[in-house]
Amino acid sequence: MDIRTLPDHQRALYNSLKKRYSLHFASLKIADHTIRLLKPSDMEELLDGQDPFADISAFPFWAKLWEASIVLAHILVAEPRRQGGRFLELGAGLGLPGIAASAAGFETLLTDNEQVILDFQQVSAGANGSERMEHLLFDWLHPPEIGSFDVIGGAEILYTEEVLDPLLDLCKNYLVKGGTVYLAHDLRRKCLPIFLKKAERDFHVGSRKQVIQRNGAAVDILVNRLQRK
Repeated sequence: MDIRTLPDHQRALYNSLKKRYSLHFASLKIADHTIRLLKPSDMEELLDGQDPFADISAFPFWAKLWEASIVLAHILVAEPRRQGGRFLELGAGLGLPGIAASAAGFETLLTDNEQVILDFQQVSAGANGSERMEHLLFDWLHPPEIGSFDVIGGAEILYTEEVLDPLLDLCKNYLVKGGTVYLAHDLRRKCLPIFLKKAERDFHVGSRKQVIQRNGAAVDILVNRLQRK
């Protein structure tokens, strides 16, 4: 990736991030789209001396390219409402699903809870020429007024039981009538069955398992499709 080809704002963000972290661009093929994703090269730099075993919340989970996010990206680029539809990605992290959705035609809003995460997303958006994309600092407990969306998505966002009810509220409040929520998680995620049971009160829930090969290992991903009753 030739950094000189980035738009001015994204190039300035890249140079600022480069002063703090070792960086590289990963290239991924999602259907007919080649997505360039800015990633940190050294997790220790992000930890900044914190011990993740002492406090798991200190670990920068957002900086990992999760297998579930790759699966979700493939789903979104094939979504029938991609041309002109609005897509909201919750807990977007590096932003692969949202960037892929934008490349496929969605008007996309990527959200997360730290500015540095949004900075990585914005550089990646610039590297992919994404024009139909916005980025927003987002607190699930104090959600802003951002309108409604045809599709809502998230990959590996059910990491603790405390987020289950807020996530359901977000889906109910932001989804248009007839809209769809896509969630993708490692099948071993312990909060997943608890969430799905709660979701069945207000949503029709569909599930399918998808196996993805990565780094020589098979990973089982559960994809859930939620639509309001």
